[in-house]
Amino acid sequence: MKDVKNLSSLCLGLLVFGLSLSSAQADWLNFRGPQGSGYAKNIANTPATIGEEQLAWKAPLPGRGLGSALIVDGKVFVTAASGPDQNQLHILCFNATDGAALWERRFWASGRTMTNDKTCVAAPTPASDGKKIYALYSSNDLICVDLDGNLKWMRGLTLDYPNASNSLGMASSLIIAENTLIAQIENDSESFAAGFDLADGTNKWKMDRPKAANWTSPTILKIGDQEVVALQSSKGILGLLPATGSAVFNYEKGAATIPSGAASGDQLYTPSNGLTALSTSTNGDAPVELWNESAQRPGTASPIVIGDKVYVINNAGVLNCADRKTGARLWRSRLKGPFSASPVAGANGLIYVVSETGVAQVVDPTKEEGKQIISEYELGETILGTPSLAEGAVYFRSDGHLWKLGK
Repeated sequence: MKDVKNLSSLCLGLLVFGLSLSSAQADWLNFRGPQGSGYAKNIANTPATIGEEQLAWKAPLPGRGLGSALIVDGKVFVTAASGPDQNQLHILCFNATDGAALWERRFWASGRTMTNDKTCVAAPTPASDGKKIYALYSSNDLICVDLDGNLKWMRGLTLDYPNASNSLGMASSLIIAENTLIAQIENDSESFAAGFDLADGTNKWKMDRPKAANWTSPTILKIGDQEVVALQSSKGILGLLPATGSAVFNYEKGAATIPSGAASGDQLYTPSNGLTALSTSTNGDAPVELWNESAQRPGTASPIVIGDKVYVINNAGVLNCADRKTGARLWRSRLKGPFSASPVAGANGLIYVVSETGVAQVVDPTKEEGKQIISEYELGETILGTPSLAEGAVYFRSDGHLWKLGK
């Protein structure tokens, strides 16, 4: 009888662990989700229809923000900046079920808050390891809080690197790999990338980067069992080991400074001379160029890879679908643009986009050309931030509000 009870306890423990692991894997932890690339094959049941009937809740926000929402353990986290000079920094937490405000933390910016009118101080998307929230602002303030809002550490990077800024504002988002928080603080003057210790925010490594304004965000390649972080700039792509910053490859043909690349395994689809597909390795060799298509040039939105297709939204608001193996265009469809936000997709392959004018659209790439937009919803506000996904839902944010669509 005792053995039966022990066995029951063990089974219950394994079930709880499995459910917790499944929940953690379905969280949205950084800009563009898994690998920082937009496609989350582990997130299911995202809505095919969006509209008033699918509006689960709408929550007000206290200030401007372009960073995407994070969804962690049943909570939704966003950043914002307020005040005439945007020097009040916010981290906000909402209940994912009903949108109730759970807590808010405010901090004073310690660095420069000047930005272009289109962007703002809370432009970078934060990142999470499932236990804490790490938020970076254009003022180069780096803040860590736990899921209950308790401050764990804070760094004013401007105090250590006073010239690390540009007049248009910083926007590169954070990513976590191998217990290292990675940031691109790239600009015209004191340009660098760094890996920070998750526990206390100290530098694990720091490297000089090309002195040029850059708004791209890191992506994660999976080369065998090794995670490799790809840093994109006007000089090309640098692949490095996240825990040490050691370089493992370098692509030197240049790349875009606004749209980021999309990773799929050891392959990287990067905005370089149009769109270039690269096969990477960790042996120190330069990436192998699989193909280059000048016609597949992304606009502001980053590309996305789903299965054997790669999708690009150009500056005209046209969605191009290309064969992943060859780069050949398969079809194109005009969306309701223009777009600053990047597309995202879940396990069902539906693509979610939102225009600068706030028109959210669901694209089914299996439909007939020209008829791929299967649902749309006018949110009624300017939206520059990329959507986020969670089980059964899609999240959008503007300067003024956060929406959850899908019940």
